[in-house]
Order: sequence, then structure tokens, then C-alpha cells
Amino acid sequence: MFRFTDDCILGVEQIDEEHRHLFELINEGYDLLHNEYKADRYADIKKLLEELEQYAELHFEHEESYMEKLRDPELIMQRTQHMFFKEKVQECLMHNIDVEENQQDVLEEIMQFLARWLYHHILSSDILIGKLPPLEEWMIRENPCEFTGEYMTGIDMIDREHKILFEIADRANRLIRYKDTQDKYDQIMEILAELKEYTQSHFADEEEYMESIGYEGLEAQKRAHEAFIDKLSHISEEKMEGNPQRYLESLMEFLLGWLINHILYSDKLIPKKE
Repeated sequence: MFRFTDDCILGVEQIDEEHRHLFELINEGYDLLHNEYKADRYADIKKLLEELEQYAELHFEHEESYMEKLRDPELIMQRTQHMFFKEKVQECLMHNIDVEENQQDVLEEIMQFLARWLYHHILSSDILIGKLPPLEEWMIRENPCEFTGEYMTGIDMIDREHKILFEIADRANRLIRYKDTQDKYDQIMEILAELKEYTQSHFADEEEYMESIGYEGLEAQKRAHEAFIDKLSHISEEKMEGNPQRYLESLMEFLLGWLINHILYSDKLIPKKE
């Protein structure tokens, strides 16, 4: 059985109560798994999975909303883990649990997952909520790769190309954070190579424009562009050894952070042609 002990308490009443309820659901599953007297457990398993599905919808919404208010730096990772939890419950709901021979396997699968979730998520991730320095504003958005009006410079060519950069970054970010497939790393490397190629083309266009208007900030822009291209040039599969997921997540946070800050604090200073 699983006990909701003091080391599971965050000090946020609603989240703690919802975590307590998850422990209750897991213990229901534990009892069901070890019930040797009930042959057909279809209705009980279905009820448990549906309750877990409902729990996930409500609890994750509450938890993410709370973290968003705090601008908690774990929010991005938490959203990814929450999505994984929902997908796992959905996957188990799709199993053919009306066949008695499958029921024990499904129960064992979901209980192993939930036990790992308790100790790796609640005790390793949730316990840090509100204890780390806040994120920058862009990082708490549902989609940090969305090209919004605040990034517009008013220079048509630059805005069009920035929008394409965000679209490429969005494809990479979605693969990194929300896809769990064997070949995703090859796909990500292809997209990052595309990002590098398009970024080089964009920087060349941007610098040509700045030169055409005699912009005094051109040299500083060139140095910033060179540093960013250098970072893109040193992305390699060798660096992903050990923990490729974390490496790629950190890389995307850097790339997006650099791109957003560069547009907001450098590119928006570029004047339009008179």
C-alpha cells in the first residue's frame, strides 16, 4: 500500500488534497491487482482508469495554473510529464480489458507506471514547485514558439522571416517535448539543420537591409548573429549521449530564449526605411 506521508506535502492545500486523492486511487488499484477472489474485473478497471483520466484533467490544470502564476521554471517540463501521464491512461483505456486474460497484465502495467509516477514525479518534481527562481514571461506560455504581435518589427521582410524561424523552432520543440518515438532524434537533428540554414539566410538578409539604411548597430548585430550560428554549428549527436532528452530541452530553451530576446531588444531597434 502507498501512504501519503509528510515528504509528499507541498504546502499548497488544493494540490496536496489532489495528490492525496491520487494515492487513494492507486491504493484502489493495488487492492484490485491483488484480489484473487474476483475473476472478471472489467468494470473495476474501467472505473479506475476513468477516475485517473478525470483526476489528470482537473489536477494538472490546477497545478499548471498555480505554476504559471509563480512563473515556475519547472512548468515546461511539468506540462510534458502531464501529457505523458494522460497518454498512458488513454493507452490503457484502449486495451481490450473486457477479456479476463488481459486484465492482470493491464493492472500490472498501470500500477507499475503509477508507482514510478508517485516517487519520480511528486517527490522529485512537484516538491520543487515554488522553490526555484521564476521564468521569463515567454517560457510560461502554452506554446512558447507562437509568433505573436509583440515580435513584429514593422519591417515586412524581417517579420516574414522571423515568423518562419518560429515555425521551424516550433516543429523541433514539439518533437522534443511531446513525441516519444525511437526515430525522433534523427528528425530533430534534421529540423535543427534546417533551422541553422534558414537562420544563416535570414541573418544575411537582415544585415543587408541594415547596411542599406546605414544602421549604426550593424556591427553589434553581426557579432550577435555569429555567436548564435556558432551555437547552432556545435549541435551534435555526440553531445546527446547520456541524457539526450534533457540536452535537447536545454538547447531549445537557449535557442528560443536567444531568438526572442534578440528580436525584442535588438531587432525592434532597427529603423524602417524612410
